[in-house]
Amino acid sequence: MSSSPTETSKVVEIAMPQMGISVAEGTIVEWRKRPGDWVDADEPVCDVSTDKIDVEIPSPAAGRMGRIVVGPGETVEVGALLAELDIAAKPGEAHPEEAGADTQESAADGAPPTRAEAQPPDGFPQSAATGAPNGDADRSRVYSPIVRRMAAEHDVDLDQVEGRGVGGRVRKADLIAFLEGERERPLHTESPYRPEPAERSEPPTAAAPATPGDLLGPAHREPMSPMRRQIARHMVESRRTAAHCTTVVEVDFSRVAQRRTELRERMAGRGVNLTYLAFVSREVVTVLERHPILNASIEGEEIVHHEDVNLGIAVALDDGLIVPVIRQAQRLSLEGMAAAIGDLATRARAKRLHPDEVQGGTFTITNPGQFGAVLATPIINSPQVAILDLEAVVKRPVVVERDGDDSIAIRPMSYLCMSWDHRALDGAEAARFLGELREGLEQGRSE
Repeated sequence: MSSSPTETSKVVEIAMPQMGISVAEGTIVEWRKRPGDWVDADEPVCDVSTDKIDVEIPSPAAGRMGRIVVGPGETVEVGALLAELDIAAKPGEAHPEEAGADTQESAADGAPPTRAEAQPPDGFPQSAATGAPNGDADRSRVYSPIVRRMAAEHDVDLDQVEGRGVGGRVRKADLIAFLEGERERPLHTESPYRPEPAERSEPPTAAAPATPGDLLGPAHREPMSPMRRQIARHMVESRRTAAHCTTVVEVDFSRVAQRRTELRERMAGRGVNLTYLAFVSREVVTVLERHPILNASIEGEEIVHHEDVNLGIAVALDDGLIVPVIRQAQRLSLEGMAAAIGDLATRARAKRLHPDEVQGGTFTITNPGQFGAVLATPIINSPQVAILDLEAVVKRPVVVERDGDDSIAIRPMSYLCMSWDHRALDGAEAARFLGELREGLEQGRSE
């Protein structure tokens, strides 16, 4: 971030920060502050979505928000200017409205400011002009230079355009949508010419056949969120690249359930939530040490074997899925594993993860069983070679052997489903890994 003084203010640039080694760009999700708002140091000013995670961008200093350069939905590279902050301003002081910023831009273009640009728009609350915004101000008559130029080129009355920006402001996207709607609207011009009726009328033409869209009925469209687009791109690439296979084993969780009951209250007193996932994760780390091919990744035509188990734990969010990583998971006890899982899940849902925390995984576990799912075929988190799926633990009648005799008992059972890359290993290795994992859980070795 850099700063440059002016005659009446000292401006600090808010730039797209470097948010991880491999993150090269970010997309503005929304601005939490608008021009003229007071901002405290380290207060979040906007939300940014990268190909790894959604993050909050904090203010580098205290001051008043000035010009916003990059709008919501726009993607820019690391280091690009996002907005400007006037750090010479003080709380409570009067400040120029957003229209003032447009006036400066118009002057730079050589166009004289209009009255609408020089004055706050009608209905703009006085409290906003003193640094105490009172809801969203009416900005329906505040237009950026590019919107005014486009409107002039296409002879559009901006009062007829519905603004969907902050305070009803007409954005470039709103004007484009209006122009496209005008092009699609049929013409209803009246002509003074009335031809004489023909002596013979042609038979009426048959109605056009219904399209599949007509048969679907009413619908609406919405764009994918940046996170959804990144998930889609990564999953399609993984399916296209990896040779997916899935192997499933059934596990009796009786020992795990018993041990969980014994330890749960004690760990809860230390702020740790002991879940089935923690037991499975701890046992996975142990078994991976005996099956290192599953703790590997593929780069080109090479298999990279990793010494540390960097365990990715999939966390479901409202608008997608994220996989934060527990680094060097082999060093953690059962309680340490449960605490790490709980911490990452909490911070992921609160959008407080750092981008580096969702990179560098070597094996992934996903847990749709918490939502009641009983069977799935997960997609590998490439370039890893395997992903384990923990399904719901449910009580079912099963055949058990007692003293050499078979009997039916009610046991907490679950399926462990593992998708693996056939380029790196074969079915026998996958089955051996799952067999040892099942054995360790059923014998209570996961501590």
